[in-house]
Amino acid sequence: MKYNLSVKEFLEKRKNGEIDYNDFYSTFVTNLKRKNKELRALRVISHSQKGDLNKGKLYGLPISVKDNICVKGVESCAGSKILEGYIPPFDASCISNVKKNSGAIIGKTNQDEFGFGTFSTNSGFDIPLNPLDKTRVAGGSSGGSAAIVAGLDMPHVSLGESTGGSISCPSAFCSVVGLTPTYGLVSRYGLIDYANSLDKIGVIGKTVYDTALLLSIIAGHDEKDFTTINKKAEDYTNYCSPDVPKKIKLGVPKEYFSDDIDKRIRDEVWNSIHYLESIGIDYEECSLEMTRYALPAYYIIAMAESSTNLAKFCGLRYGLQADPTENFNNYFSKIRSKGFGEEAKRRIILGTFARMSGFRDAYYLRAMKVRTLVIDEYKRLFKKYYALISPTMPIFPPKIKDVKKISPIQCYMSDILTVPPNLAGMPMISVPSSVPSVGIHIVADHLQEGRIIKIAYLLENRC
Repeated sequence: MKYNLSVKEFLEKRKNGEIDYNDFYSTFVTNLKRKNKELRALRVISHSQKGDLNKGKLYGLPISVKDNICVKGVESCAGSKILEGYIPPFDASCISNVKKNSGAIIGKTNQDEFGFGTFSTNSGFDIPLNPLDKTRVAGGSSGGSAAIVAGLDMPHVSLGESTGGSISCPSAFCSVVGLTPTYGLVSRYGLIDYANSLDKIGVIGKTVYDTALLLSIIAGHDEKDFTTINKKAEDYTNYCSPDVPKKIKLGVPKEYFSDDIDKRIRDEVWNSIHYLESIGIDYEECSLEMTRYALPAYYIIAMAESSTNLAKFCGLRYGLQADPTENFNNYFSKIRSKGFGEEAKRRIILGTFARMSGFRDAYYLRAMKVRTLVIDEYKRLFKKYYALISPTMPIFPPKIKDVKKISPIQCYMSDILTVPPNLAGMPMISVPSSVPSVGIHIVADHLQEGRIIKIAYLLENRC
């Protein structure tokens, strides 16, 4: 039997008893292994995380997981050699929620080391390939998640994580849907953090419905994570309907359509905006002047927090280890020199500098003040606009062989459109356009996931 089904079709057929699950799962694993040889998207394929598949909202839907989200009994390395061999004795809260709803955890996806990158080329393991063009990057840092969702012609959803656009970027490059929720809507318990005040666990799927469904399951308050918002999860699939909201207006930030953005991308996003206008949704150009300051503020904050988080990886409690009889300083240096990649070392150095006594006020605390100004600017716009719409990425995915020619600063600048809303903790979604590897980015106010899902669903039907 062929299983070229959408997630919605799969769940309906499972509920009605029309699918032999053993046959489905066997076919899925066979196809997954074959596709993974082509794309190198998954670092680990697991067969023992199926749970009770005859009840719950997911009915055994296979779900892959970014490598920095802990799954009990499955090696979780956050894309880094320094954690190779670490097998968590517990599930992250989002994984527990998936398992309670009969989701089948199928494996861990390749990513940039600890999320440090835009193209998933900073992995300590394999570099995932873009299914649309295997010579090009899948995007990062959740590149493996986007690649396997896009490449596998079977019902499948992946859990990703975003710090500055790590769900939106690969989703755009691979032409899938990437939903990044409000900061604190999904528990970070069990996440191997990059930057605590920025990290969000989200969803990558083939359709808007797929991402809305899984967000409904993983969202909600968690006593294990005091940063989660005390809000009950809702059924976000209710927003996946063709009904057009009445008397709403979208904001189009002019800074996000500058000449620095590839013209083909700008033109395609404008086509989508005009489509929304044709079905009754008004738009108006607006300004996000703080955008120019958001990127440097983000990298100062992210690097400072990441250097703190990485201090615990010293080869004593978990992961890479060596001869314990050495002097501690030598041991510590040897383990970290061997285990961390080039980008991780760069961020440790820069982040440590930014939070040193004498520099903390000039860099880190000033960056936090800029962050507040960015949030205030978004809040001002959302008093007037239902949501904001723009391109997801300013460029098309580069070829893997060309990534080494891109300087770190140029790489950081690639995040110019996704960093500001993530810095502000806003929910955002990237939905594919009719042009491959061009994503349309929709951002709304805190806890307004329903708005971005609604606009994305309307655009999805057009494309």
